[in-house]
This record gives sequence, C-alpha cells and structure tokens, in this order.
Amino acid sequence: MGKETSTRIQTSILNALEKKVLVWLAGKQPRWVTSDVLTYIGVLGAVVCAVGFALANLDIRYLWLSSLGLVINWYGDSLDGTLARVRNTQRPIYGFFIDHTLDAITISIMCIGAGLSPIFRLDVALLVLAGYLVLSIYTYVCTILKGEFRLTYGSLGPTEFRLIVIIINTVVMYTPWVGIRMSCEVLGKNVEYGVFDIAGVAIAVILFVMQFSQFLKDRRILSEQDPLKPYKPQDK
Repeated sequence: MGKETSTRIQTSILNALEKKVLVWLAGKQPRWVTSDVLTYIGVLGAVVCAVGFALANLDIRYLWLSSLGLVINWYGDSLDGTLARVRNTQRPIYGFFIDHTLDAITISIMCIGAGLSPIFRLDVALLVLAGYLVLSIYTYVCTILKGEFRLTYGSLGPTEFRLIVIIINTVVMYTPWVGIRMSCEVLGKNVEYGVFDIAGVAIAVILFVMQFSQFLKDRRILSEQDPLKPYKPQDK
C-alpha cells in the first residue's frame, strides 16, 4: 500500500511518446547504470538548473545551462523507474522511499534557484513550490488510501512543466520581456511584478486548482466508501 505497486495514472499530453522514448533509453543503458544512479543524476540536474538560474544574473545566456539542467533532471528522474521495470529489478518499498523523498528536494532546489534568477521573484517561485508540494502530498495520501499513484493531473505532468520552464527560459533570452515591470499595491505596499512573475503566479494557481478539484472528486468517492455512521449513545 502506498508503494510502486499502486496503479499508476498517466494522462499527460506527452505520455505516449515519452513512454516509448524512456523504454528505448532504458534498453540502451550500460549495466553499471542503475536506478539509484539515475535518481542521483536527476538530483544533479536540479542543481545544474538552479546554478544556471542564479548565474543568469551575470549573463542571461546562462539560462541555457538552466534548461540543460532540466533535461538532465528529466533523464534521471523519469528513467529510473522505467529502467527498473525493463530489467525487472523493482524494489517497491525502497524505490518509493528514495524517489519521492528526493523529488521534494529537487523541486525545492529548482524553485529556489528560479527565485534567485532575474526571471522570477523569490516569493513567486516559493508560491509555485508550495503548490507543487501540496499536490505531491495529496498524491501520496491518495496512493495510500486509494492504491492509485497519480503521476499527472489532467493533461499536465512533471515533463510538461519542465518543458514550460524551458520555453520560458528561451523566450527570456531572446525577447526584452524580462525587463518589463508592472506595479501594483499589495497589502498597502507597492510591489513590482514582471511578465514572467505573472506567469509563475498562474502556474501556482493551476497547481492549487488541480489539487482542489481532484480533492472534491475523491472526497465524494471516499465518503461513499466510508459512510458516516449513525450516532449511538453509549449506555451508562
């Protein structure tokens, strides 16, 4: 219960193509490459991504390094489980523990790195992080209660969000939009937000909305499975 043996739900736009690519890549890995090695490569990719974001304050072209980090993160994070399944070397308890514990660390590294870049305000990046972690926690709760491990919500999953950030990085490098600022009053203070800050807030809102809409569906299902029991006063 609550392990890799749970039913995996994948409904993202790129899921069919990604699955074929991952199976092909898994067949090409040398024997010394294990699922653990790939998991740590994913963490390394997150660090590279964050460093690229931070260095973009010196030269905006360092965002190419950030995008490379996202690709490395995808390679390690997405391929580790596929490799285990292709080689029939699954470790459901250990794999679930390592993979999803490090997921929280990698997303934190990347979001903090984004907040230190010239693209996003730190508070906006942390709002995105909060939305991602809320959705992750909800996923793990449902994995235990329903035996379903939901990798995607609607048509979006981690791969699509990585691709969105890569697109944002590319647009920033080749347009002047990163310098456009808008002022607004928040709690009596004048705050400046850039174009991509607004995009970041929109991403955070999408994450929270996906969590809440799925919560409403699952609440009804679980309420029927575990109905309210009539009150019976105890005899004194």
